[in-house]
Amino acid sequence: MNRIKFLGTAGARFVVMSQLRNSGGLWITLDDTNVLVDPGPGSLVRCLSSRPKLNPRDLDGIILTHRHLDHSNDINIMIEAMTKGGWDKKGIVFAPRDALEEDPVVLKYVRKYVEDIEVLKEKGTYKLKNIKFTTPVKHPHHGVETYGLNIYGKNISISLISDTDYFQGIESYYREPILIINVVRMPESKKIQHLTINDAEKIISKNKPRLTILTHFGMTLIKAKPWEIAEEISKKTGVKVIAASDGMNIELDEYK
Repeated sequence: MNRIKFLGTAGARFVVMSQLRNSGGLWITLDDTNVLVDPGPGSLVRCLSSRPKLNPRDLDGIILTHRHLDHSNDINIMIEAMTKGGWDKKGIVFAPRDALEEDPVVLKYVRKYVEDIEVLKEKGTYKLKNIKFTTPVKHPHHGVETYGLNIYGKNISISLISDTDYFQGIESYYREPILIINVVRMPESKKIQHLTINDAEKIISKNKPRLTILTHFGMTLIKAKPWEIAEEISKKTGVKVIAASDGMNIELDEYK
């Protein structure tokens, strides 16, 4: 079974700090490969309280798109849980260089617990068990080294646009049939380096994916009811657009 589990949908610090929405990242199961993307605060708790429970021992790897705490806070405990506290050396951790070097978010003592640590870079291609993924472009507007992902299974492919302000040509890097977009802001909100709902609509209109999932919501977007906004964008673009909710499962096989 191929699926995405949204452990949490909180975006930006105030929603994360208040836990108005859960944080914790995405668990993707594709071609018998389990990967956790961006294990923010509460990731371990969300895995263990999931129904059915997600066992961190089943993970094959962990990906950090960038080092901000809402994406990386639980990386070390998830490494410990994946490796049985280091007794079972397994898994690969993928992270940008600045998450590993000065002031690292991946602690040095847990690094020996995993089989390998790979550094993400622009135009990189990586393999994890039965899948591969690419980091097509370094996002120029987010303050730290940040990458989106294109993930490829045998018959299913997924694009994930991680945190960034809009930049020219972003659409051309993320063209897979299933598209996940981190959308934090409404257009009128204070300028921060994140995509707005208008940016998301522009990307969807140009790329026309089979399915778009909006997630990583900031406070202004939550107040605006993202599920209603997603429905409006669907009507405008003719593309199926949904707003993720905490704990949501997306079955992927129908989008091959």
